[in-house]
Amino acid sequence: MKDDDVLFLNIGAGTLEQLGFMRWAVIKTADVCFSPDVRKMCEANRCGRYGTTWACPPGLGTLEECAERCRRFENCAVFSRFYELEDSFDFEGMMDGHKDFSAASEKLRSMIEGEFLMLSVEGCLKCGKCTYPDAPCRFPERLSGSLEGYGIFVNKLAETAGMPYNSGPNTVTYFGAVFF
Repeated sequence: MKDDDVLFLNIGAGTLEQLGFMRWAVIKTADVCFSPDVRKMCEANRCGRYGTTWACPPGLGTLEECAERCRRFENCAVFSRFYELEDSFDFEGMMDGHKDFSAASEKLRSMIEGEFLMLSVEGCLKCGKCTYPDAPCRFPERLSGSLEGYGIFVNKLAETAGMPYNSGPNTVTYFGAVFF
């Protein structure tokens, strides 16, 4: 992302680096692929969050509703960070990275001005137990839907943004996006 591209955030690239984001790029929202196949992966509930949070399907709405929310914006800033793991089965390291990435994304959200839509890693970690489906979200202004829940192939998003999807052996890479 060039310095003039990050001006929409009213922050500089140095601030993105201070937040720990290692890579970022701005692409056109029209180039983002929304796929029912990704939603089918969500429905298979491999991550265990389907139907348990407002940040994941079906709480997010239909694939068409999600795509339309994103398409209200012309641009998409994609950002990522990778985390070293002890080995490829280091689930605790993956979860620690997930929490850290979510916290950094939340800090980024607090710095952005104007109208935008932020998507981040799967599931919301703001509450110990989500109110879904029994009551409205406690923090709708801070809710970041998951990229996958919106039907976005993260590996294709990374490719479109010119960013590596895989950061090497014994790492996990997390992605987020700000539509603006």
